[in-house]
Amino acid sequence: MNDYDASTYGDGVADVYDDWYPGGDPEPIVHRLSGLAEDGPALELGIGTGRIAIPLAAAGVTVHGIDASKAMVARLRSKAAASGIPVTIGDFTSFELEHRFSLVYVVFNTFFSLLEQEDQVCCFQTVADHLRPEGRFVLECFVPDLGRFDRGQRFAVHAIDDEGIRVEATLHDPVRQGVRSKIVSLTADGARFYPLQARYCWPSELDLMARLAGLELEQRWGGWSEEPFTAASVNHVSVYRKPG
Repeated sequence: MNDYDASTYGDGVADVYDDWYPGGDPEPIVHRLSGLAEDGPALELGIGTGRIAIPLAAAGVTVHGIDASKAMVARLRSKAAASGIPVTIGDFTSFELEHRFSLVYVVFNTFFSLLEQEDQVCCFQTVADHLRPEGRFVLECFVPDLGRFDRGQRFAVHAIDDEGIRVEATLHDPVRQGVRSKIVSLTADGARFYPLQARYCWPSELDLMARLAGLELEQRWGGWSEEPFTAASVNHVSVYRKPG
């Protein structure tokens, strides 16, 4: 039986997330998001431990968050700099908040944590309903690369250090555009398993979801430095606008 739900991944990795994924310098992301917010409030889908929300709030943007994982939000709440950021616990497929936002954003491929196409379509519509006129929805996603899989599977080493090793085993389902992974941490204390599931989309599929929700593609970059999006791009930052 599949017990995986919207909170499973976050609940599993909350205690190690900041160590495993330090994320580098958030300044380029914060700079772009600050400009796109245009002095209005912002909502982060999958706020997690606050890697982006905290520096974005420090830059003067009023930030709200939503996340399905209580454990991830607890980690966020443990940071003094996050004290003024309101967070709703819930799945971002469908939600109802009092506020309307100038900017809604989802980074680090978190949009792909919605495991069904219908859920992803519903998310676009829910976001559109929460955007102010001329507001923007920003997604940072990888560009699918099916060449990563050999006979529908992939095995990768993520880290080797003095404490142990971290590896990932993945199965690919091309019919539903899904991946099912187990991240395994092996140390002297034993093994820990962290499940991860995702449903990927190509940019053109995201564009269609946006159109169904009444949003228009405004810009697409190959990264946060606004480099051009080309056939060689492995990631994209897509900016959708709600007409006024």
